[in-house]
Amino acid sequence: MDRVLADPQRVLLATDFDGVLAPIVSDPAQAKAHPDAVRVLGRLAGSLAAVVIVTGRPVRDVLRVGAFEGAAGLQRLRIRGQYGIEQWNAGSGDVIAPDPHPGIADARPAVVELLARLDLADAHIEDKGRALGVHVRRLSDPQRALAQLREPLSALAAEHDLVVEPGKNVLELRAPGMDKGVAVNSLLDEPELSGVHTVIYAGDDLGDLAAFDAIERHRGPDGHAAGAGLLLGVAGNPAEGRNELLDRADLVLSSPDELVSWLDQLADALAAPAPAPGGTQAT
Repeated sequence: MDRVLADPQRVLLATDFDGVLAPIVSDPAQAKAHPDAVRVLGRLAGSLAAVVIVTGRPVRDVLRVGAFEGAAGLQRLRIRGQYGIEQWNAGSGDVIAPDPHPGIADARPAVVELLARLDLADAHIEDKGRALGVHVRRLSDPQRALAQLREPLSALAAEHDLVVEPGKNVLELRAPGMDKGVAVNSLLDEPELSGVHTVIYAGDDLGDLAAFDAIERHRGPDGHAAGAGLLLGVAGNPAEGRNELLDRADLVLSSPDELVSWLDQLADALAAPAPAPGGTQAT
């Protein structure tokens, strides 16, 4: 943390949305950002190189449920939606994205048919336009449903030149070639962020592992050769147990509540007067 506090303008804060800035809910359409998420990100945005939300959700969906657009202090907020396929900067307000992969439209009816064949018709299909999420959280045995779905859904995805991204009680079909690691690397390649030496990344799910990988490469084999990183894992529901992301995190927080509290403490530390020479605080 010394590097963060000493030179915050060279620090990038990136965070997932669901399970991190927003509690997980059974219906993704009903999700809401933590009531203090906008405020604390606004506190930090003026001190850091950038604040970015990197999420599997479409950008417009995040703006709707998170109330980030036009929020105080977030005039430079960036959102990378659908694992980075969609790009949005608060300055322009425009969503930049390629056309949807044609395999998504072709796969929709096949996914419905597959769920019916496996007697999983009550699974929720989330149509993101550029991806299809199959949510099993509301089923009586989500883990059994995931086990049933994993192989046939992967085969279906391959037929349509798509890939399957696993998550917490969800399997998502999307176009290949983009993940949260690619999204983080593309951010660090932006000229405006070329001076970033530390990335703080908060995630909760298997989809965030690619971002962890990218940040670990950024910080080099000794932890500081190419930069530094602080990997935050948000545990969420204890009943779901630990996953690989939590095992790899530098710091594990129990919930979005605890993450927001941690970010508030970081904002307080950044706002504190710098110590004067000799170790006393400047007044």
